[in-house]
Amino acid sequence: MAAKIASYRVIVRDHVVLTKPGIVLLVLITTLGGMYLGQRGLPGAALIWLTLFPVGLATAGSAVLNNFFDRDIDILMSRTRKRPIPQGRIYPLNALIFGLSLILIAIAMLLFVNTTVAALTAASSFIYVIPYTVLMKRKTHLVVHVGSITGALPPVIGYAAVRGNVGIEAIVLFAIMFLWQHPHFWAYALKYKEDYSRAGVPVLPLSKGVKGTKLRTLIYTIVLLPVSVMPYYLKMSGVYYLVLASALGLIYIYLAAKSYLSENESGRVLFVYSLIYITILFIGVVADMV
Repeated sequence: MAAKIASYRVIVRDHVVLTKPGIVLLVLITTLGGMYLGQRGLPGAALIWLTLFPVGLATAGSAVLNNFFDRDIDILMSRTRKRPIPQGRIYPLNALIFGLSLILIAIAMLLFVNTTVAALTAASSFIYVIPYTVLMKRKTHLVVHVGSITGALPPVIGYAAVRGNVGIEAIVLFAIMFLWQHPHFWAYALKYKEDYSRAGVPVLPLSKGVKGTKLRTLIYTIVLLPVSVMPYYLKMSGVYYLVLASALGLIYIYLAAKSYLSENESGRVLFVYSLIYITILFIGVVADMV
């Protein structure tokens, strides 16, 4: 009996790993931030649950399908070779069914919120799985532009869950997330450049070199600064947010410039800061909401 329980726990754990819980958590945080701004306060518990739960399911399902389609290159990379599918602990067909089921259940649930939210979530999953994972990831470093679209949609989805439409405030949130995705991923690609090389994935450091990647990272952090303060000028947030966003952005630019001037290839510091940056920024825009 104890052996069976232990076996079930391993199966459950492996399926949870497939869903990439860290990504799901970030999506839920930014989705809730969009909801808060759309409502100008915390929405009702029922709407929060009816939105966040299926959005989490759709995100998890997309991650599972990403694992399914990338199973052949995951075995080649040290950071991914121990995932459940490459290790043979979960059959690919089971993962495919699991991922599709999560997405379909999520879309069906979101129709009870509104059709805009359901459509945006379906589009996000489709973009991440088909154009990003299947069609472009192994062919061009430009895939980051496509991946940044799906990564920037969660706050828009949250906003639309409350308002039923996509307004200028949601577009600003999308723009911030879209621009942020680029230096965030490029730092990650620098950190795991050798892994991507073994798998034959042409990330920017391999296609344009380390220096070219660092230069683009610096450019995007510079562009991100004026966009990140737009919530203040659109009267979404107050002066405290303006100061916070400006300080966070200047630190980001400083770290990117320091990285560009350094011979060290590691993007670890920039990657960690990118997560700190976006988390504090969203907390700030919500906490200082006008």
